[in-house]
Amino acid sequence: MQWKTSLAVICLSLSPALASADPSVGDRLFTLTGSGSSDTDFDNNTAAVSFDIGQFYTESVLLGLRQSAGFSDSEAGSSWSGASRVFADYHFDAGQWQPFLGANIGGIYGDDTDETFFAGPEGGVKYYVKPKTFITAQVEYQVFFDSAGDADDNFDDGAWAYSAGIGFNF
Repeated sequence: MQWKTSLAVICLSLSPALASADPSVGDRLFTLTGSGSSDTDFDNNTAAVSFDIGQFYTESVLLGLRQSAGFSDSEAGSSWSGASRVFADYHFDAGQWQPFLGANIGGIYGDDTDETFFAGPEGGVKYYVKPKTFITAQVEYQVFFDSAGDADDNFDDGAWAYSAGIGFNF
């Protein structure tokens, strides 16, 4: 019976540290995501990787840089593309779950890619599996433009970008 009491005391004393998933002011963030696809004959293949680096300027506000790189190989040839953007996200504290909303702006470039700017809203959720380690899923709506006047005209012709991965606060 005494060991049960001891175990309960240990669990209760550790539970605040284990349950705390809140980022702290000054915490830095690194996130790595990836994706890929192939047709049934593996004649047309794509792969992409993306990483985020950022810093929490408050317990809720994260500012950072996101870099993406993609490669495609098809019967028509192969090409690469990249996208660089800055982002700002506001996190809602829900314990281990950290939903967020934000915005980003940057540029896209590469082979067979119209080099242009893009901006748009983004949102997602982080689930902290450990106090400083999380899995994440995110969606962005990207509006492409060459000048500020183009952004409003091109809003309906944007693209959705999805990602899932793992991240760390340090």
